[in-house]
Amino acid sequence: MSVYNLLPSPAFIGEDNYATWNDGFTAEQLDSIVSICDGYPRQPATVGTNKEIKDIRQTEVSWIDLNEKTNFIYDSIGYIARQLNGQFFNFDIWGFQEHLQYTVYGQEESHYTWHMDKGMSKSTGDGPRKLSLVLQLSDPSEYEGGDLELFTQADPIKIEKKRGLVVAFPSFVMHRVTPVTSGIRKTLVVWLTGPSFR
Repeated sequence: MSVYNLLPSPAFIGEDNYATWNDGFTAEQLDSIVSICDGYPRQPATVGTNKEIKDIRQTEVSWIDLNEKTNFIYDSIGYIARQLNGQFFNFDIWGFQEHLQYTVYGQEESHYTWHMDKGMSKSTGDGPRKLSLVLQLSDPSEYEGGDLELFTQADPIKIEKKRGLVVAFPSFVMHRVTPVTSGIRKTLVVWLTGPSFR
């Protein structure tokens, strides 16, 4: 008898308004993503109109463009994004209008306070961000703190720490990353854009 498991599998967390995707990447692929992204120059992250405000956000980012080396990353995340959006959110989306954001939290209790990702694409200005995706690249044993929390009800929801987990949520949902108290937390973030909400 042939056994063929349909993996990876998505999960929708009902009224909490987010979805997760497990096992979308092998350990080797995740290692490759980190290696590629670590080869890009990093800069202090900014907020709003490119202001560096450490009380709000203290971390470093790199912008990962689409090229021959990164094509598999875009393809994989694009596939997961289409599946999660189609099954759970049903937003009218075009795709990515910005580079992937590689985010490194680690030194001096880096963090990002409560915020939303909504707004127009920063690179093209075409269409609002509608769906945010975060791929966890670090194993939870490698850092402490650094919890991704979503404010979708009276008490914030803490997203499971798991290497390779992708979480998707509407870009207008308030969320934060709590201070990293030791170690380094690495993630890949992308936003899907589309026509204005109606």
